Amino acid sequence: MLRALSETARARTGRPELIIVRARPGVREAVHLARLNGVRLYATLDEALREPARTASGTEDLSAWRAAAPGAETLPAWRSQLADPLRPSYEDLHQEVRALRARVRTAPVIGMAQGALMVRYGLPDPGSVFRVLREASQRFNVPLRVLASAVVVAPPPDREVWFPGRRPLPVPQPRILARDGRDPRCRRRMIDAVLREALAVGRAPAGYVRCLDPAVNALTLEAHHGCTETFLDHLVRGGADPDTAVRTGNRPVSVPDVATEPLLRDDFRGALLTSGVRALHSIPVLSPTGSCAGVITVHWPEAGHRPAAAHAETLALLAADTSDWLSWYHRSVLLHALEHLHRTLTGGAPAVRQPAHR
Repeated sequence: MLRALSETARARTGRPELIIVRARPGVREAVHLARLNGVRLYATLDEALREPARTASGTEDLSAWRAAAPGAETLPAWRSQLADPLRPSYEDLHQEVRALRARVRTAPVIGMAQGALMVRYGLPDPGSVFRVLREASQRFNVPLRVLASAVVVAPPPDREVWFPGRRPLPVPQPRILARDGRDPRCRRRMIDAVLREALAVGRAPAGYVRCLDPAVNALTLEAHHGCTETFLDHLVRGGADPDTAVRTGNRPVSVPDVATEPLLRDDFRGALLTSGVRALHSIPVLSPTGSCAGVITVHWPEAGHRPAAAHAETLALLAADTSDWLSWYHRSVLLHALEHLHRTLTGGAPAVRQPAHR
């Protein structure tokens, strides 16, 4: 297909170049493997616009360079990244594959939400439902996946107001997460803050946070730091044995030596060891009803590492803060978004934006 596009560009413009800006890693790799000399890849549009002038001014220098090094333009494929920094690395490809897998996991939940709303409100097509979902997601800064999951699990409305009699809830006063004036309405920033605090308390170089998606009853990766793409790919595909134990027992799990821990499956143990992880500690985020709403996990590169008693207490306090915030978020911000969605689809007055919390 790329060859056909290149030939079409030549036929229409009289030039052999097909210019592609900000191509995905898979496209960049395909261009390199196919050895398409007529295809030019650029990281930005500005760079693509500047290239003709740079090429014109440097033609003589390029010819002289080729004459001096006649074999330089036939570098083997494994060295082409040195000649062209736009060639994707394995890390780029891992990221793209992980993103595609995340979309595959998210798509069914969004599809279920679209179907429920189409039936509930008599809407003609899933595209119109998706636009309303996206607008509510952006208006209240709620991730689309989280909003769709709430639509699936929330009891359907039976009157003009989805949750009649609901009153505004006071913002929780966390003991650790209150620092730096964080806005509790911003889910992404709050979960990132949870991870940063956990890494700081545990003096750990790597870790992640997973939260429960009630629509599929599974933990979903929300934030990570210092984890290799290979490990994240394994985590997303196969889960994590310590997280499962934490969720099942509603208690912290420490693994001081990954190499000898019987709790771990061999494939997960191998993913950890390959990523340089020798010890880990996972703690549950318990909901007000006592069920597991999420897991916070930190990693260390040294075997035998276990959090000191004071650090374990602080991590438990962080998990309690996270639970208080997450419960408020679900009963406040998320319900605001659902009610706005309901009013929009029933033709009612638009929901009022939430006031800023300081």
